[in-house]
Amino acid sequence: MVRRGARVVLPSGKVIASGDGDVDLEYLRELDEENRRLIAQVDEARSERKRASKAIGKLPEDQRGDAVARNKEMAEGLKALEQHQSQLQERLYAALRLLPNLVHPEAPPGRGDDAARLVRQVGDIPEFGFEPQDHLSLGESLGIIDVKRAAKVSGSRFAFLRGSAALLQSSLIRFVLDRLGAEGFVPVIPPVLVREQAMYGTGFFPTDEAQVYKTAEDDLYLVGTSEVPIASMHAEETFAAGELPLRYAGVSTCFRREAGTYGKDTRGIIRVHQFDKVEMFSFCLPSESDDEHARLIELEEDIFQALEIPYRLIEIAAGELADPNYRKFDIEAWLPGSNRWLEVTSCSNDWDYQARRLAIKVKGEDGAHIAHTLNGTAVAIGRALVALLENHQRADGSVGIPKALQPYTGFEVMEKT
Repeated sequence: MVRRGARVVLPSGKVIASGDGDVDLEYLRELDEENRRLIAQVDEARSERKRASKAIGKLPEDQRGDAVARNKEMAEGLKALEQHQSQLQERLYAALRLLPNLVHPEAPPGRGDDAARLVRQVGDIPEFGFEPQDHLSLGESLGIIDVKRAAKVSGSRFAFLRGSAALLQSSLIRFVLDRLGAEGFVPVIPPVLVREQAMYGTGFFPTDEAQVYKTAEDDLYLVGTSEVPIASMHAEETFAAGELPLRYAGVSTCFRREAGTYGKDTRGIIRVHQFDKVEMFSFCLPSESDDEHARLIELEEDIFQALEIPYRLIEIAAGELADPNYRKFDIEAWLPGSNRWLEVTSCSNDWDYQARRLAIKVKGEDGAHIAHTLNGTAVAIGRALVALLENHQRADGSVGIPKALQPYTGFEVMEKT
């Protein structure tokens, strides 16, 4: 382990402490040992006072005054010891909240995009007999994306989706829900305002707090993914082993402040403050989380193959994993109008990290264990729309609809109206 200012980094590149936190493992070990020692002292002091209290009743009347006074001193000492232990335990818990998950042994080590591993590339890069446009040029010429009026109403990084784009959004949602429903996923529309504990329980706080919108008066937070309310829905519950895996398809509007991303992907609807998404979420047995992870990735790939969008599957390097992630894969779609790859889905195995924080267990014949949780983007509407527009554009400025979506849209081509 190497200390780097306010960061603690493992040899794999995984950050142990980030942001303003400053944690090292030796300090954590010392805090834990001291907390355990104080807990033992508190237990012994409680037992001693209890024994002394019982003994008072057996003393002669003329000896009880001194015993009562000593008992009062013991009570005051116990109260001070309990307060000291409680304060130290809060310091311990505050430090522990900065620790990330462990890392899958097969995750590529290191930090940065160059450390990621290319798993496979699927689909042919389209070749056009004309100069392809990017999604915003296409969307504005078709009259289906309006960022200028959205800026007038809400500021930068917002958009109006109009006409066929609005219909395409609802079509994408239903198309994905039908596919996931056939695989046993339960559709759910969750609350998008959650309490602080839900953000801590899922690992988005404290490290991701700068990205989250907070309401001024109600102490509630707007989520950046339905993963937060869906994971927290089963907080402090114990599943029977036969109930798992339990799979949800969460449909929600999502919000991100995009703090620290000034000047990055500001054109069009790639990096916006408000977007809609269908998120896959699984609760499963610890022994099955690796297989469940592969299953979610397969479903993501199946969706983008059906949308006829070329993509590549990338495994994220250990040093780039978010705190809750044990292992993570992204799908990046090819954007011919922008001549680059764009992340369109993420799929993470969070192992027991979230379930431990949220006290979610599974009980089998060998007792109770912490459950495992996983999440994966089925479709992030805005980014999927970007990829669809750029890959299915035509020379006349219209955009074709993939065959898999046509039964949902009711039209085969997006044209200017």
